[in-house]
Amino acid sequence: MENIMNYIKPELLVLIPVLYFLGTGLKRSDAVLDKHIPLLLGAAGVALALLWVLASSDMAGAQDILQAIFAAVTQGILCAGCSVYVDQLGKQHRKDD
Repeated sequence: MENIMNYIKPELLVLIPVLYFLGTGLKRSDAVLDKHIPLLLGAAGVALALLWVLASSDMAGAQDILQAIFAAVTQGILCAGCSVYVDQLGKQHRKDD
């Protein structure tokens, strides 16, 4: 996990606990099937990362827009993956051997 953390922008590390708590809320609700939670967390991670990228960047052309989209998608997926990983670590820790 430490290697993955090297690829996430420090400003976006806050997304990991945010997505974790969002996933916990979705898990407790009856409106969402468990199998859809990782996909929803990925979409939420990309949307939040895109919001941050757009708010913190000056874009002058198409290349800047494509770079922003790429950064948002990769950062959002990495953060969502880490939040699911943290959830799975907790579940494995609670299991009886």
